[in-house]
Amino acid sequence: MSDTISFRLNGEPVQIKAESGRRLLWALRTDLGKTGAKYGCGHGYCGACTVLVGGRSVRSCLLPVEEVQGKDVLTIEGLEREGRLHPIQQAFLEHDALQCGFCTSGMILQAYALLAANPAPSEADIVTAMDPNLCRCGAHVRIIRAIQAAATAMRKAG
Repeated sequence: MSDTISFRLNGEPVQIKAESGRRLLWALRTDLGKTGAKYGCGHGYCGACTVLVGGRSVRSCLLPVEEVQGKDVLTIEGLEREGRLHPIQQAFLEHDALQCGFCTSGMILQAYALLAANPAPSEADIVTAMDPNLCRCGAHVRIIRAIQAAATAMRKAG
């Protein structure tokens, strides 16, 4: 039996019909056309499917869609505003903090959650916060530098 699930996706109200237990990742990708969250491991280990629900990073491959009823969901597609990249996205580009790009949206959203909670993280804070997200290409040092640069840019912008 399908239920109607209502939530805000990237600031806009949406409704979908979904079977109980259907994972948020598949609702985002197939029902709503938001393909930034990727299917990686399917077990919540890699972070390629990371989205924010209520400001917290979650693994959308594990989260039943009914659990976002009435909540705010942010995907990578929701970060840019009026055609301008978010400072974290811009810093990832400027610091070449990606290689294949598969993990990038999850990394950026994990960094977004970190900087929302801690606008001036130490390098150790960044490493700890980013540890659950895997980059198989080995761009970790560039990712850390990008997050440091984004934090500085965001503090300057106020």
